[in-house]
Amino acid sequence: MQQQQEKTGLVWFRNNLRVNDNISLKKAVIENTKIIAIYCFDPKQLATDKFGFQKTAKFRAKFLIETIEELQKNLADLNITLLTFFENPAHKITEIVKQYNVNTIYTQKEWTRDEVETNKLIADKLPKTVGFIEDYDQFLYHPKLVSKDFENIPNVFTVFRKKLEKTVSIEAAINVTAVHEENIIENQTKVPTLQDLGFTDFEVPAKTAFPFKGGENEALKRLENYFFETKKVGFYKKTRNGLIGTDYSTKFSAWLANGSISAKTIYWKIKEYEAKHKANQSTYWVIFELIWRDYFKYISLKYNNKIFKIGGILDKDYQWNYYQKDINKWINGETKDDFVNANMIELQKTGWMSNRGRQNVASYLAKELLLDWRIGAAYFESQLIDYDVHSNYGNWMYVAGVGNDPRDRKFNTKMQAERYDANHKFRKMWLEKTLF
Repeated sequence: MQQQQEKTGLVWFRNNLRVNDNISLKKAVIENTKIIAIYCFDPKQLATDKFGFQKTAKFRAKFLIETIEELQKNLADLNITLLTFFENPAHKITEIVKQYNVNTIYTQKEWTRDEVETNKLIADKLPKTVGFIEDYDQFLYHPKLVSKDFENIPNVFTVFRKKLEKTVSIEAAINVTAVHEENIIENQTKVPTLQDLGFTDFEVPAKTAFPFKGGENEALKRLENYFFETKKVGFYKKTRNGLIGTDYSTKFSAWLANGSISAKTIYWKIKEYEAKHKANQSTYWVIFELIWRDYFKYISLKYNNKIFKIGGILDKDYQWNYYQKDINKWINGETKDDFVNANMIELQKTGWMSNRGRQNVASYLAKELLLDWRIGAAYFESQLIDYDVHSNYGNWMYVAGVGNDPRDRKFNTKMQAERYDANHKFRKMWLEKTLF
């Protein structure tokens, strides 16, 4: 009997930091006799952008480190070794390919500018014999089922949502099985510490609405708690505009952003909850939010780098300001608006802000101060634990009047504060000077 030719697959983890429902990992396991994995903490992601913000500041950096530590353990349970480096992936991956005689690289498909640039650098250095397989793996509705041409994606969310809900099904989540323990290789790499990345360790205030750690197990724990232990998902639509505490919203966004949980995993858990308990407006509304998340990804696929342009996808020609004094006041919570200030201080101290807060502070920057909305988007990118390029820029364009909302609305932050913080509890929490 002829012996199977040995093939080595390299799984390059990006924003798909999980072992459950991971198509790249599944393909690598099926198609190869040996599998190794790699994650690179890319120094480029810690660089300062053109607006003067560090692209990834301490909150997301810590969450990412926790996520990679958990991924390494979960892969070890499958007898797969995760090599970790604090280096540019374009350099490191080509080295690893040579060192381990890799036949094929498996990774999540990305399409925004920084990721495409990295892909090109890698592809240019790889031998032609090495395969490079990319898969869309961050959607609820898989692109192959949605459109053959992303130019056809509707510019109105409701049209997009209704068509998908009527005609496209959600695929089953994928299971990945362990490989033989002979697959394990010696690992002399280590996950960098916060200090290695240039940060000092820190504690987040106990009053934070996001006290959670990074990692797939933590995401699954939160899923179980929010759906089945507390059953808070049954009240989500009523509480989702809250400002204080861990349970006014699902808090899934941070784990979704780095891919330590998939949208499909959440969807099928909702269906499990509905089967055991009951479906209601709240359980549907979680799915509704996942569809919004998909939508911003499809808008990004349709318009590519236009989502980063000052005129947005509408090519709107507004006059924007660049007053550093106003920018600093907005960042530091020193504007004339106490509701905006409280939200900005929460972000500065915790790396988190509610959805209601985000809409208000974004509208204040773009519509009240008339500052270039991309400054706000870049600051959010730096600070937010749950930064997701497509949702971040999609939402900022939307609020600034250069995206998927032709009505070009402005939030009345005073009325919003009266409605959502009538007792001033949230504002007092973040504006009053306290020790803890």
